[in-house]
Amino acid sequence: MIHELIHNALNKQINAEFTAWYGYLGMAAWCSGKQLHGCAKWLRGQAQEEHSHAMKLYEFLVARNLNVQLLPLDEPRTEFDSVVDIFQEALKSEEKNTKRIHKIFELAMEQKAFASLVELQWFITEQVEEEATARDNLAKAELVADDPAAVLDLDEILGSRKLKLQPAS
Repeated sequence: MIHELIHNALNKQINAEFTAWYGYLGMAAWCSGKQLHGCAKWLRGQAQEEHSHAMKLYEFLVARNLNVQLLPLDEPRTEFDSVVDIFQEALKSEEKNTKRIHKIFELAMEQKAFASLVELQWFITEQVEEEATARDNLAKAELVADDPAAVLDLDEILGSRKLKLQPAS
């Protein structure tokens, strides 16, 4: 049986993943409003990934016959100053998510919650990729920030993203 502390932490992480999903949708909405449809497409794809991460944890709890507690989501930020601001926010979101996952992993180790450790290992690996991508996008946005033509090129590149969703557990 999963320890109550881990159960609660996983429910909170489901909320955090859905919050990230909603946050990326807010970023995408801003980009769409600025006619940066490639950036918007990339961010909607990122939102779909975050949604799939939430569902992966959701399915993990369901498979363990545990209650899933769906918590309210805060309204996402939808106003930004620039594409740089968007990708700064994305990196900040990913870094916060990594810290939360590490704390849950540490708790699972303390509680010897082995199935949770295995599930969380996937998230730790995923966050390495998520943070690297966020840093890369931010660096590129910063490089082209003062060149509208280059921003449009970045928009086109980001719009070519092929989405690969992870299956739920």
